[in-house]
Amino acid sequence: MTIEEALREASKRVKKVATRPRLEAEILLSYFLDCQRTTLHLLADRELENAKEYFKLVKRREEAEPIEYITGRVSFYDLELEVGPGVLIARPETELLVEKAAEIVGEKKIERVAEIGVGSGAVSLVLARRFPHLHITATDISDKALEYAKKNLLRYGVEDRVKLIKCDLLSGVDEDIELVVSNPPYISEEFNLPDPVKYEPKEALFGGKRGDELLEKILECVKRREIPYIACEMGYDQRKSIEEISLKLGLGKPIFYKDLAGLDRGFIIKS
Repeated sequence: MTIEEALREASKRVKKVATRPRLEAEILLSYFLDCQRTTLHLLADRELENAKEYFKLVKRREEAEPIEYITGRVSFYDLELEVGPGVLIARPETELLVEKAAEIVGEKKIERVAEIGVGSGAVSLVLARRFPHLHITATDISDKALEYAKKNLLRYGVEDRVKLIKCDLLSGVDEDIELVVSNPPYISEEFNLPDPVKYEPKEALFGGKRGDELLEKILECVKRREIPYIACEMGYDQRKSIEEISLKLGLGKPIFYKDLAGLDRGFIIKS
């Protein structure tokens, strides 16, 4: 079986779970051969050695395992982050959250930021690289998430400016914080997840029975600690509840932003 034949067969097999089956077949094969995707086109007529092992990876994808877990990496901005089971896979829409946080940092000359729910470290990593003056404290309740975050921070050389703490919300953070940024769990426990998402850690996905319970706790924490700014991701259907919670707590009026699909995806509050 040639490389091209293998790619065609793999594309057919992952078609049910992949929106771009050929691309995913190429990603898996370039990972298997440890080469660039462009190299595959140059080697199209070459025999694929150990094809059986390649199709073991394809089988995992057929069964809806996220391709990021299979390859152990995910792209975020211009970075390649290490990920695996037990840590949330960074999504492209979370880049919008980073942009909103970056706007506040630049506009308000922010120096001290806290990220609640660091996951793989994607958000804190990008902010630390963009703003060398920032002091970031990133928290998470998951040992596995903190493990991956540490690896990614070390890889890009910002580990001295992002302090990782295992704690709930900001319970282990003593210093004053000017801006909280978070992509917290905000899915309702009653929501039926797509098969690939079911592989990801439930504690990083579900925000409570309604879905907005953790968001409410974050806003209460921000209010209690008198933190002036927050940038947060949320569910597309949670605009009304966020407005009500903010009003109840006496915070500033949320400014909502939309994702590329035109759905409400997050908010910022400048209290």
